[in-house]
Amino acid sequence: MSETGHTGVEATREDGDAVTRALVENHRQFLAFVERRVGNRATAEEILQAAFVKSLERGETLPEPEGAVTWFYRLLRNALVDHRRHQQVEGRALAREAREAEEPSEDPELKQTVCACVGALLPTLKPEYAELVRKVDLEERAVPDVAREAGITPNNAGVRLHRARQALKKQLERSCGSCAAHGCLDCSCKARS
Repeated sequence: MSETGHTGVEATREDGDAVTRALVENHRQFLAFVERRVGNRATAEEILQAAFVKSLERGETLPEPEGAVTWFYRLLRNALVDHRRHQQVEGRALAREAREAEEPSEDPELKQTVCACVGALLPTLKPEYAELVRKVDLEERAVPDVAREAGITPNNAGVRLHRARQALKKQLERSCGSCAAHGCLDCSCKARS
């Protein structure tokens, strides 16, 4: 036992409680710090929450109560760097999806082999999804033009188009079975539609 009458475990627990208390007491300052850097309260709250969880997961490796706030600001700065990196990766993926959506469609022979059920299944999608697929894939219009008409960014249109295609693919697989699973080449379900 120590001179204060506490065992090492009790002292560690008290230090951990003091660290947690120091972090909770500074919650508003931490949130303001993160929000100023991301410009969005909801995103700031998510980043802060993840940082709190990370600090709790560290358990006994937390700093002394006196240095907890400084240590947590360092943890928040690292979380902000990770957030920015994630945003950049996501932005590049969205831009790539938008570029791919703008590329000219496949050759005419392949277009003729597309399942005839696509047109019949478009109304089963969300209206904004069906409209994007119809305009971009069936009418072969450019994504930026369609996005401008819809009042959204080309990146947003690219994401919606990707989601619309995924939803249409699921509908085709439900409706056409193995025909859709093999790319709808020589569709055998035309008679059923």
